[in-house]
Amino acid sequence: MKHIDAATDEFIAVILSTDAYRNYRRELERVKQEPGLKEQIDEYRKRNYEFQASPDIDFNRLDHFEKEYENFRANPIVADFLAAELDLCRMMQRINARITAELNFE
Repeated sequence: MKHIDAATDEFIAVILSTDAYRNYRRELERVKQEPGLKEQIDEYRKRNYEFQASPDIDFNRLDHFEKEYENFRANPIVADFLAAELDLCRMMQRINARITAELNFE
């Protein structure tokens, strides 16, 4: 188990040194400089997730949601943060998919 712990520590250090992670942290700090913005982003993400997780898509509600947040997403701080977060999430998804595939984990 020591080898796995050591490899995990090294792997985490590599992730922390990636452009995707550093950019995410930089954009997160920008968001936190604006009072209440992080909470607004969290609410947006929560509502967005609810749409994505719903088995039935109500296109009228989705259209209303997109219009409601159009100006919010146009804020450069919000847009840059969400883009950085998406980049980091995609990197982590690729890592997880590769590990799962290499382990033949079904």
